[in-house]
Amino acid sequence: MEESEGSGSGNNQSYSSSSSSSGSAISNMAQDYLFTILLLLPIDAILSLSMTCKRFRALSSSHTLWRSLCKRDFGSTCVDSLLNSSNNNQHHHFPWMRLYKQVSLMDSVCCHKLLVSDLDFPAARASHSLNFVSDCLVLFGGGCEGGRHLDDTWVAYIGNDFRRMLKWQTVHSGIPSGRFGHTCVEMGDCLVLFGGIDDRGNRQNDTWLGHVMFSENNGVTFSWKMLAVGNVAPPPRGAHAACSIDEKRMIIHGGIGLNGLRLGDTWHEIVSHPSPPPRSGHTLTCIGRSRTILFGGRGLGYEVLDDVWLLDTYQGYQKWVQIVYDLQSIPDGVSLPRVGHTATLVLGGRLLIYGGENSYRHRKDDFWVLDISAIPYPPCSITQQITVSSKKVLTRMWKRWKSSGHAANSRSFHRACADRSGCYLYVFGGMVDGFLQPAEPSGLRFDGELFLVELVLQL
Repeated sequence: MEESEGSGSGNNQSYSSSSSSSGSAISNMAQDYLFTILLLLPIDAILSLSMTCKRFRALSSSHTLWRSLCKRDFGSTCVDSLLNSSNNNQHHHFPWMRLYKQVSLMDSVCCHKLLVSDLDFPAARASHSLNFVSDCLVLFGGGCEGGRHLDDTWVAYIGNDFRRMLKWQTVHSGIPSGRFGHTCVEMGDCLVLFGGIDDRGNRQNDTWLGHVMFSENNGVTFSWKMLAVGNVAPPPRGAHAACSIDEKRMIIHGGIGLNGLRLGDTWHEIVSHPSPPPRSGHTLTCIGRSRTILFGGRGLGYEVLDDVWLLDTYQGYQKWVQIVYDLQSIPDGVSLPRVGHTATLVLGGRLLIYGGENSYRHRKDDFWVLDISAIPYPPCSITQQITVSSKKVLTRMWKRWKSSGHAANSRSFHRACADRSGCYLYVFGGMVDGFLQPAEPSGLRFDGELFLVELVLQL
């Protein structure tokens, strides 16, 4: 018995000695394998591993790793666009680790008023569409003074010069009929437009495909084509929300249907319970990896909402999950409920929420960031609701950002879109507070200002 225990002890000592001299199994892995494993880990875990040994410390400091992490968490399109717009011609010296850190710590924006090169530019409007596609801004429709709809399409080339003086061009033929409260989403190099309301109150459910074209003689041109979608289509509506998933599918939710009824249905038809209540004037934004966020809007009782819903369509599984949180636990959280705002995916995989109005129709000029990655997220197949009670998680989930530069008017039912880098947000139009005049008892007016919102990075 004693001899057996002694032999065991000797074996343990031998194993311990061998382990200490040759290192752990994971640290002896080939570089490519370690690199692949690190890319599967969250940032906190990578930083923890970097403190365990010299090899991990060196690997976790490599430009190659941090470039891959930026692509993983920010998207390849954002990273490639940042490279193309940077002044650093030697891409292998780009400060990837510093970029990641700066994006994580980012807490402010700077606004710039954009100028146009001539007198031909879009009129003031609200509830229109504004998209960034093929390095161009494309604006269509909306409502204007007197409750009239607009049917004009405007295109302006941006390229890599985000502060360039814009030159708008109009599209004169083959355009959708006039409307406001429609949706228009990017799918690759195309736009897909759906629905809307005309100035007679008619709801639409037609679908149009828009495409930017470049030619040496005519410069930038744009064309619309009506799509034949068959008998199965969402019912007519306006003031709904939509986004594209994987640049292949369009998701439509809610809006105001026939007879003024607010809708709560979801198309690419998703039948699940629970699901977001009926509403209008809300936002629906894809945040990548087949995940979509719904926020705010106006409910059936005209109440202004602040609820957050997550739709996950990964591997064909489709289910709504509500993210429940307490406004009182968020600094300035009482100002979050809103309708007629914008929610745009920006650099870092977060939503930048701007403007809108509250239940008293007081318009807003604040910027909020919603970061869903801060929430511990179980598989949606096993949950119908996520309750966020930790104040630490809530302060990471919701942050109010500071703004500087051009002081734009508070507004609602404007439109915003981001460029490919996710660093620059273009905002146009909306309803703003006006000077009280006898002809304007409400003190409201339509705005025709275009301004740029720049995420402040110190690279």
